[in-house]
Amino acid sequence: MIDKIPGPVADLAARAIEYFSSPAVLIQLGIIVVLTLPALLIGRRLGPALKERARSIKGMPGLLRVIVAFLQRIQWLLLALFFGLAYMLTTVAAWPGSSYLLYVAMLLSAAWLVISVASHALRSRLLRKAIAYAGWAYVAALILGIADDVAAILDTAGFDVGKIHISILTVSQAALLLGAAMWLSFAVGNFVDQRIRNVDDLTPSLRVLLGKITRISLVILAVLITLSGLGIDLTALTVLSGAVGVGIGFGLQKVVSNFISGIIILVDESIKPGDTISLGETFGWIRELRARFVSVVTRDGREFLIPNEDFITNEVVNWSFSDKYVRLDVDFGVSYDSNPHDVTRVAIDAAGGVDRVDASRNPPVCWMTEFGDSSLNFKLRFWISDPQAGLTNIRGKVLLALWDAFKEHGIGIPYPHREVIMKTPVTVTSTDA
Repeated sequence: MIDKIPGPVADLAARAIEYFSSPAVLIQLGIIVVLTLPALLIGRRLGPALKERARSIKGMPGLLRVIVAFLQRIQWLLLALFFGLAYMLTTVAAWPGSSYLLYVAMLLSAAWLVISVASHALRSRLLRKAIAYAGWAYVAALILGIADDVAAILDTAGFDVGKIHISILTVSQAALLLGAAMWLSFAVGNFVDQRIRNVDDLTPSLRVLLGKITRISLVILAVLITLSGLGIDLTALTVLSGAVGVGIGFGLQKVVSNFISGIIILVDESIKPGDTISLGETFGWIRELRARFVSVVTRDGREFLIPNEDFITNEVVNWSFSDKYVRLDVDFGVSYDSNPHDVTRVAIDAAGGVDRVDASRNPPVCWMTEFGDSSLNFKLRFWISDPQAGLTNIRGKVLLALWDAFKEHGIGIPYPHREVIMKTPVTVTSTDA
């Protein structure tokens, strides 16, 4: 039956049957089974107790995570210890035949313990398991000395596309290389981006721009290294990449437009994180600049994700472009019985007493603007240095301060009224029902 199996599979199967038909190997298999049962029982009882003790560690979440992952797999440590002890005893006792299977079982148990614990550095559970199983299978093939045979078997299951041979082996290699390269690029990119954000000599926009350029460059480099490591000629992809680029350009026109607009915003520094802006009906401060959109947080806590293109094509009011000092106006009116000079003085003093009004750098001013139908109209102007804290609330505080001050000084605030003068006498008569 083995003769009907093609190629490397038949050779590997024949070697396995020949090896496991040896009496010494069968005895070692029995020893492995016998030692596995107590290791599992002891690990099941010992692991939870040690894990509860480990959770008392405070202030080191990274170390605690590794320790808990190790204690959850303590049965594998016991298996490696039991198999290693059995290997040493059989070797010292001059075991009739080789004890190589016990040695391999010890190495495989230890390898799975190390790989499964190390894979907990990854956050994704699915990715963690996939990498752990793939890594352990590769290490097992190396320990058993069948790595070349397994590679030959995986390479036979495939097909050719031009000069490129696609098989399970090449796909697996591509996935491993790309995964490792992308993980390394993201790790290095995050590290460099964090370093750039801590450089005080750079402007916020330049920090964001350098961070994005670094991340994109590292991702492109990771893809190129993966293709080169698989032996793919990059020059053969020139025409294909050009055609794909044209298609992507038409299909992702808005995405590309927003991306280019984001680069322009970062270069000319028209807006930057922390600026207070008005765009249409949206008023808030910029929280973050992204490759496709700008995150704007309003006073009511809502976060608007506005495409970068809108900041290039539409009119944007940047309240803190050159500095954060903003002048606000408050209109009010008083009765004709009031002295305008006293009103001006009282209004300036009242506005200067509000906490957010910057009276030291730019004192408030008050001007009479017109003789209205029912009131003397004034315009009060004052400056603030924190527009991101809100504009409506500071106007409300100033109006309340004016109300209190006018009440204290006897200045009246009129309401609209009309007088009707009848030029002909009017006789009022009443009729009894």
